[in-house]
Amino acid sequence: MHCTSLYNSPVGGILLAADEIGVVGVWFEGEKYYAYCLDKENEPRETPVIKELKRWLDIYFQGERPGFEPPIHMIGTPFQVEVWNILREIPYGETTTYKEIARRVAENRGLKTMSAQAVGTAVGNNNINLIVPCHRVVGTNNSLAGYAGGIDKKICFLRLEGGYKDAYFVPRHSTAP
Repeated sequence: MHCTSLYNSPVGGILLAADEIGVVGVWFEGEKYYAYCLDKENEPRETPVIKELKRWLDIYFQGERPGFEPPIHMIGTPFQVEVWNILREIPYGETTTYKEIARRVAENRGLKTMSAQAVGTAVGNNNINLIVPCHRVVGTNNSLAGYAGGIDKKICFLRLEGGYKDAYFVPRHSTAP
């Protein structure tokens, strides 16, 4: 069973969810995949994992690198989990591209190529925002497309981490809200 708690952040309300293994969800109110993998039967309760997650978020929103990661439990397909694990390797304050992640997935699997679009879909279905930093992924042309939490939040987080570049831009047609 998932336990849940609400967190009031500078960018709005965030729903937190955890199970006995770790964090399963960090969703911004109104985001595209809000509570996507949350158990229908869940209990509002602050577990030790949720308390640690809130401590991590407090540090993060103060503009500091937390220096630790709460335990997480990624729920998804093997492909999604592979992509999400690559996201976890993107350093604080840095970005990478969907194309680069696709190259790494292809390399890991012994393939010549991998679809950056498939990677983008997996990135977009990440349930553990901020901890699994999908906001650090940009287009090869420096576009800030594809953030389910909203482009405004993506920009905010990149600025907070010191990773925002003047070359970044919001495309006219974005897949994000």
